[in-house]
Amino acid sequence: MSEHAIPYGRQHITDEDIAAVAEALRSDYLTTGPRVEEFEAKFAEYIGVKYAVAVANGTAALHLCTLALGVHAGSRVITTPITFAASANCVRYCGGEVWFADIDPDTLLLDIEKVRELIESKPAGYFQGVIPVDFAGYPVDLEAYRHLADQHGLWIIEDACHAPGGYFTDSGGRQQWCGNGAYADLAIFSFHPVKHIASGEGGMVTTNDPELYERLRVLRTHGITRDRGNLRYPDHGGWYMEMQQLGYNYRIPDILCALGISQLSRAEAGLDRRQKIANLYDEAFQGMPANQLRAHGIPTDGIRHAFHLYVVEVNDRLGLYDYLREHGIYAQVHYVPVHTMPYYRDIGYEAADLHHAEDYYAGALSLPMYPSLTQEEQEYVIERVKGFVGG
Repeated sequence: MSEHAIPYGRQHITDEDIAAVAEALRSDYLTTGPRVEEFEAKFAEYIGVKYAVAVANGTAALHLCTLALGVHAGSRVITTPITFAASANCVRYCGGEVWFADIDPDTLLLDIEKVRELIESKPAGYFQGVIPVDFAGYPVDLEAYRHLADQHGLWIIEDACHAPGGYFTDSGGRQQWCGNGAYADLAIFSFHPVKHIASGEGGMVTTNDPELYERLRVLRTHGITRDRGNLRYPDHGGWYMEMQQLGYNYRIPDILCALGISQLSRAEAGLDRRQKIANLYDEAFQGMPANQLRAHGIPTDGIRHAFHLYVVEVNDRLGLYDYLREHGIYAQVHYVPVHTMPYYRDIGYEAADLHHAEDYYAGALSLPMYPSLTQEEQEYVIERVKGFVGG
């Protein structure tokens, strides 16, 4: 059918995006400039949070969160094995220990009961925090996690890279948008090209905590402040600045924020298109034997799935993966469980009992999911998947 490859994800760049970047290139700022604060303000408004800090990428966002929360050698943090490695690596960057808990095989999210069991198997104060991930765009019930965290004195970082615009409904009937800071201390987003909002590279940290917000802003820029009210020593003049702690160069350029602002203006339209694509997949795969294909599609009422990914589980994953590639369909696997990576095996995770995560990985495949995917292309993908799985 298709004369070109169909990837699992793809950025959608419009003439308006190009014009926004061109305007930024003609301005006085290529690195940090007024578009950074504009992007932060508009993104914060979009998801309903007080503060947003734009950074170089999603990994930088995670690292800054762990720094701001004081993770250090001896800290112990729980996260999911089904995520991109950065969700765990950020703890290791600070010298902390990562502990993995298993996933819920239905939602594919970090299983809160497994987290509870892990916490309660150790002495009080053993763990300092938890990093749940809105995997594939399915929002974590952070209200439940907040209750658990408060019982045990834990902080929460929500990894919402897959889920801008997603939400769950809390016990009071309120829609809680991913990253809005109602229950998590900090949340992070990514603007990698395959994400909902593409700025080439880029990330965002969101919070409702003013102290964490100020800490993030300083850590983002080498630990340096020019804020006259926060200087420790006398102001020597307009040039004077102080490095007050060890920070990093995790700034984002104005030109990338210009693209991010333009992309953000279409965020809801893109999310609507993703949900239509998911609906069509759901309808196509309905009634297929569960032992042949299991689709992780539209969730229960009160949930708005952001559908960064549309995931299926199949018996012969390698066979289907190779078959689709032969027909120009570049499906992908998300993710190799983090605890099985050689780095984590080498530091003692090889024997971890995470069988739901490993069972999921054995059959998982992410089908093409992006707003510019045409109906003709999607029908071609469906035809090929059903043709292979159905024999």
